[in-house]
Amino acid sequence: MKNNDLQVGLIPNDVYRVEKFGNSLKMINTAGEKLGRMGVSNGCRKGAFASGNALQGYIQKNGKKMFRQVSMDVYNSLVIPLSTETGKEQTETISDHASVKDFIHNGSVALKPRELVMDELKWKHLIRSAVRAKNIMMTGPSGCGKTMAAKALVKALNRPDFYFNLGATQDPRATLIGNTQFSQEKGTFFSQSAFVSAIKTPNAVILLDELSRAHPDAWNILMTVLDSGQRYLRLDEAPGSPIVNVAEGVTFIATANIGSEYTSTRVIDRAILDRFVTIEMRVLDDIEELDLLKFMFPDVDEYDLKALAEVAHHTRIQSAAEDGKLSDMVSTRVSVETAGLLYDGFTLLESAEISLFPFFSPDGGVESERTYVKQLVQKYDRTETDDKKLMGDDDTSTNEIEDSVPLF
Repeated sequence: MKNNDLQVGLIPNDVYRVEKFGNSLKMINTAGEKLGRMGVSNGCRKGAFASGNALQGYIQKNGKKMFRQVSMDVYNSLVIPLSTETGKEQTETISDHASVKDFIHNGSVALKPRELVMDELKWKHLIRSAVRAKNIMMTGPSGCGKTMAAKALVKALNRPDFYFNLGATQDPRATLIGNTQFSQEKGTFFSQSAFVSAIKTPNAVILLDELSRAHPDAWNILMTVLDSGQRYLRLDEAPGSPIVNVAEGVTFIATANIGSEYTSTRVIDRAILDRFVTIEMRVLDDIEELDLLKFMFPDVDEYDLKALAEVAHHTRIQSAAEDGKLSDMVSTRVSVETAGLLYDGFTLLESAEISLFPFFSPDGGVESERTYVKQLVQKYDRTETDDKKLMGDDDTSTNEIEDSVPLF
C-alpha cells in the first residue's frame, strides 16, 4: 500500500520507541526488534528520546509520511505481550507484566514434576529465566538432577527442544557448525550441523550438556551465540562464511560439574560464565531421597528404600568431609537405578553389588573404600547372618560404621 492511499492522520500500529546504542539512536518496533533509523531525522529521534516519548507514523495531506511524538503509553499498549511461548524479553504493559509474574510465582509451581526434587524458589528462578530468554547454567554434582530439571522446564513450557552433549564430542566445529563432505553425486559440499538447525528454531530450548567437559574450541564458537548483543553463529566451514542468526525466543541451558573432584572437567572461561544466569542444584538429604524413592517405587519394601537412602546420605557426608573415609558418593541417579533393581526382585546386597560398589575403589583390600561401603550396606541387609556380615578378620571399620550410622 502506498502512503498516498492512506487516510490523513496517525497510522495505527506504526509506533516505535527510541533507544540509544552507543552514540546512535535506533527505532525499536513493538515486537522489540531494532530497526535502525528508518529514515527518521536525527533531530526527531533526539527529541523523542529526550522527552521520553514514542514516535508514531503520520500521513500528511500531501500523502507523505512523517513521524510525530506520542506518549509511551501508546507504544506500550501495542507491545506484543510477553508469554512463555515467545520467550522474548521486551517492554510490556502493566497488565502483561502482572500476568507474567502470576505465571512465575503461581502457575509454574503446579508444572514442576513430582519426581524433580528442587527447591520451589529455584524452580521459579528457572521458569523466570526461560520466560525472560536468559541463558541458564545449571551446576552441581553429577546425578543431582540438572538434566532432569532442564527437561522438566521444556515440558512445562511446551517448547521445541534439542540436546547436545558437549562433553562427548571430539570435534566441536563439526558438532556446532558442520563440516565439508564429499560424494560422487554432489562432489565437495558443506553439511551444516544439527546445532545450526536448532538455533534457527523459534522458541527452542537448547540443552548444552556437560559444558564443563567441552573443548575450549566449543566455548569460542559459542561466544557470539550466547551473547545477548550478538546472537549469531558464523559458518566458517561453509562457502562465503555466512552468518546464521539465533531465532527469536531461543533459550540455552547448560549443565556443568564444577569442582576438582570431577575428572576431565575444565575451568570454564569467565567470558562464557558471564553469559549465563546460574542455578545451583544440590544433593538430597536422606529424608528427601527416601521421599523420592517411595514416590518412584511405591511397591518396593520401605525398609530397603530407607536403607538405600541412608547409605547414599552417609556416602555424601563422608565424601564432603575433609577427613572423610570416601572420595566419591552415591548420587541420586545411582540411588534410583539401585531402587529399580530392588523393584525387579534383587536383594539389597545384590542391588548394591551391581549398582553401588563399582563406584568405589577396591584398592587397599579390607581398608578400601569399596569394603567400607560393602560393610555399610551389610549393616542393613536382612538376608545375611551376623557372621557373614564381616568381610575381614579386623572388624574395626564395621564397628566405626555402626557407631556413626544409626539404623533408622
